[in-house]
Amino acid sequence: MSFSSEVKKELCSCDLTDKEALKAELYGMLLFGKVFSEDKIVFTTENSDACRRMSLLLQNLYMPIIEKQAALRTRADDNHLYKVSMLDSGDCKRIFEDFGHSKNRVSLRINRANISGDEYLSAFLRGIFLCCGSVSDPMKGYHAEFCVPHKNLSVDLCKILTEIEECELVPKTVVRSGNYIVYFKGSEQICDLLTYMGASKGAMEIMGTKAVKQIRNNVNRRINGEVANISKIASASAGQLEAIKYIQNTRGLESLPEDLREIAYLRLENPDMSLRDLGANLNPPISRSGANHRMKRLLEYSNITEVEK
Repeated sequence: MSFSSEVKKELCSCDLTDKEALKAELYGMLLFGKVFSEDKIVFTTENSDACRRMSLLLQNLYMPIIEKQAALRTRADDNHLYKVSMLDSGDCKRIFEDFGHSKNRVSLRINRANISGDEYLSAFLRGIFLCCGSVSDPMKGYHAEFCVPHKNLSVDLCKILTEIEECELVPKTVVRSGNYIVYFKGSEQICDLLTYMGASKGAMEIMGTKAVKQIRNNVNRRINGEVANISKIASASAGQLEAIKYIQNTRGLESLPEDLREIAYLRLENPDMSLRDLGANLNPPISRSGANHRMKRLLEYSNITEVEK
């Protein structure tokens, strides 16, 4: 089961006792479905839980004559497309008008009389998400969206989302395949939205996954930094060893001043040691910058200028 399906399953488990909240949820599912008019109502979804939820809400609130269908899609993923249809035009008209809509209106708009309270707005958004919403797996990224069939409805939805006081939602929009996509990218916004709609478990999973990813990224950065430092030390050490061996084979290390001779022997014995550790092992110990200064002088002796940065 996908993460989006898990979220919808959680939303479908919300309480069924408040009739007005359930009506607001049903309103979101009907209004943002493909067909919602005076003479025809059809709800389609790829999610079986959303299909059952729609049927349950209709039966509890209006008792219409409905038909449920599940057809296998022809796409390679073999997902089912579930459909709930009203068989009686009288039921369609009764429900359409009960939500305050009229066939005389040119386009569908959100009737705010159906979502007058905060609890009802939460239920309304839950219905919209069950109808046309989705959220990506947090392991892959942070993206949540509503695929809205009509432009005016997308405008109304954006306005409502930005008005929610409990959340700081800033929806973005784009047109895709003839639909109007209202979407969010930030994990904080998505968590706020899911929590507001009633999917607190889904929100917690996103936050938990984000924490794990941050820890993993910090560990990877630390490891990469250590590997880079090791490579840097190895590269510098190789240049120093080359200089020291050149001096050893030509003039001899005994020709060096005592301070350079001491660090040269120490480097030959410890090719992987950092400059800081080299300095600490001298007698008396010196700082990293002091060890670096001696190495520069060694390189000058051999006419090799590569130094450890």
